[in-house]
Parts: sequence; C-alpha cells; structure tokens
Amino acid sequence: MHFVAHGAGTPVLAIHGWTPDHRLMLGCLEPLFGRRAGYRRLYPDLPGMGRSPAPPSVASSDDVLAELDAFVGREIGDAPFLVIGESYGGYLARALARVRRSQVRGLALICPIGTAVEHADRTVPAHQVLRPDPGLVAGLEPHLAEEFAGMAVVQTPETLRRWREEVLTGLDAADRDAMARIRQRWVLRLDPEDGPPFERPTVLLTGRQDASVGYLDQFALLPHYPRATFAVLDVAGHNLQFEQPALFDALMEEWLDRVAAE
Repeated sequence: MHFVAHGAGTPVLAIHGWTPDHRLMLGCLEPLFGRRAGYRRLYPDLPGMGRSPAPPSVASSDDVLAELDAFVGREIGDAPFLVIGESYGGYLARALARVRRSQVRGLALICPIGTAVEHADRTVPAHQVLRPDPGLVAGLEPHLAEEFAGMAVVQTPETLRRWREEVLTGLDAADRDAMARIRQRWVLRLDPEDGPPFERPTVLLTGRQDASVGYLDQFALLPHYPRATFAVLDVAGHNLQFEQPALFDALMEEWLDRVAAE
C-alpha cells in the first residue's frame, strides 16, 4: 500500500473514505498535528485508490481490512497507536479497533458510515445547500459543477479549493474496476461493534446536512463507545472537516487532549 508519513512519535493511522485517497486526510489533519509534536502520522491509500493497486485477490471490504491490518503490522507493529477514519474509512477504523483492541488508544470518526452500511438502508437528510454561491458553481465545467454542488453544503472559494485538492484528486486516481469488484462484497463479515465495548477516548463527528451517511445511524453506535464525544455540526455535510474547520479542529484537539491524559 502506498502511503505518506510525517512526524515522529506515537503512530496515528489516518484512513480515507471510499474513492478519494490519502490527500483527503492529509489536508485536514496536517494543520492540526503541525501544532502538536510527538505524533507520526501515516496516510495510506486504500487498495484500488490513490497509488495503491488492488490485485484480483482484493475483492471485498474484508480483503481491504486485511490489507490495512497487514500495513499496521509492517509500519506500527505491536506499538500503541491512534486511528482516525473518514466515511468508509470510519467503518474500517472501527473494525481495526476491534481487531487490534489492545493497541488502539484512541479513535476518531469523521462522517463515518453508521449502523447501516448500504446507501439504500441509511437514514439521511435530503441534500441542502445552506451557503450557496451560484456564480462560483456557474464558473465550473459542467461535470465539476455537478460533483461539487451535489455534495457541498457550503459553497465558497475556500471549500471549492479544498474539494479540488483533497477530494477530486483522489476521485480522478481511483481504479474503478477494482472498486466495483470490492463493492460487490462491501459489508464486512463481522460487524465492527461485535464484541465488548471500545472503552478508549473516542470522538464521532457528523454533519447535520450530510446527505451521504447522515447522523442518526451514527448515534446508534454510542452504546459501544462509552468514552465517545458525539457531535452533530450544523451547516456541514459529508465534507464537514472543511465546511466547519474551526469546530473540526476544536473537537479533534479536545480528543487528542483526552487521549494524552490517559
């Protein structure tokens, strides 16, 4: 698996969502960790995404999880580490916290898939734009306008810039054939919440206007995470990390403080 690493100290594994690549996590986390010494951040590309190939043997989410677990074995070994996951990456992060329960000292979930994995089963609000900029969208090529406007709750030059740099770059790099193969067996055989509760500091961030994964299915996860801060951010969709960056930073900083206090 291709990856980028920054810093030194306690390992932090950052797992991006379905279709983008490591740049999705790099963009929102490096400014945060740039203010905090003592962490080695690992940003892998999941199989079939970014620069990580997905051979025919990778044909399900269980196979992706196995590749991710093997990556942890190579790069982190038996050391304690933190896990941050976004969307589909949040689904895998929870599963990894089950597999490596004794090692994972903190878990951060950003707009994660909730209790309902398949799109048709999710409880989500209708897409809503709360900060529109028609002129901004009109200036884009039609296919880009459709992609950006179809998910953005906040339409500003800054959210467009970050969407281009952190999301679109990964969308363009994905191996669509490999992803279609994996998508056929997308649900993990074992539920991430199978087993005893995860009793380490956790933060679970959701967007009130997230039309992709919503926020209600994530609330149902809370009994399994007794040390979780759960936040539903208004004026935020599936890209809450750059639609509400100040709140994102504050809640992530507080999570890191709780992890450090342990």
